[in-house]
Amino acid sequence: MSSKNELAKRTLTIKRTFNAPIALVWEAWTQPEHIALWWGPKGMKTKVVEHDFKVGGKWNYVMLMPDGNEFIAEGIFSEIVELEKIISSANFKPMTEGVEMQVLLEKNGDKTNFTFNVIHPTEEYCKQQEQMGFYNGWGSTFERLEEYLQKK
Repeated sequence: MSSKNELAKRTLTIKRTFNAPIALVWEAWTQPEHIALWWGPKGMKTKVVEHDFKVGGKWNYVMLMPDGNEFIAEGIFSEIVELEKIISSANFKPMTEGVEMQVLLEKNGDKTNFTFNVIHPTEEYCKQQEQMGFYNGWGSTFERLEEYLQKK
């Protein structure tokens, strides 16, 4: 079993507060018609190929990069607690594979506290992913999500 300290060394985390009610943030994360409109860094379009939102269900999104290449995001949901938590395996091909993605939500009045964790198999892999631009890529994605939520 992993110690808390060892787990922390394999985890990259982004926290922010969305200026939107928790039900809306949950809907944006769980409904494919919403996901297609904000998922991925700025400048990318996303096509939801599969989104079977249940424990054991698969998800697969294709992001079209400005240069015409495709970036594949896929995984299997392992834990879902409505309005609180989504945990999934995740592969982001061709850059990242074999990670666990955690979306944690907490009601904060009419806002939503959001914690995003990505747990890597090793500390070295975690450091490599951070150096490859984890915070920039996901930061841009969550800026798109914030903009999307403000339009709803």
